[in-house]
Amino acid sequence: MVREILIWPDPVLKQKARPVAKVDDAVRVLVKDMFETMYSAEGVGLAAPQVGVLQRIIVLDTTPSQPESKPIAMVNPEIIAMEGETTYTEGCLSIPGESEDVDRAAIVTVKFLDVEGQEQTMRCDGLLAIAVQHETDHLNGTVFVDHVSTLKRELIRKRMKRLKSSREQGEQAAR
Repeated sequence: MVREILIWPDPVLKQKARPVAKVDDAVRVLVKDMFETMYSAEGVGLAAPQVGVLQRIIVLDTTPSQPESKPIAMVNPEIIAMEGETTYTEGCLSIPGESEDVDRAAIVTVKFLDVEGQEQTMRCDGLLAIAVQHETDHLNGTVFVDHVSTLKRELIRKRMKRLKSSREQGEQAAR
């Protein structure tokens, strides 16, 4: 099921997500929905808070630019090592139509539970490393515009408020 993606500055996106106590069928349904939502929006990553669920779950699929990778869901991801530096022009499904350069680690090692509840450790580079950091930020109440200048952030905030307002007006007109 495709879920609605919250648009920043929705207050839910500023909250810290709670750890998942147990990987069960409810978590697996959420993961399936998150993949469907991410693909529907043509994204490469999505965090549970972006669909209004304050749980530490992210889904990623960077195969279009990294064919050797595969779609992956991470429950309770924790970045345990970072190496190097890179700058990447990031966008976000919660901030549609916007992109800015963000400084990130070039390589990250992340520890997480898979959808079977098994602990995994993965070393990520390229777009996957960027996506892991971006989506993990969401779990901590941070969006990519928190990494840019105050001026740029405020300009984007105004555009997002206009977008939300026009969407709400469109929904009311449709009723």
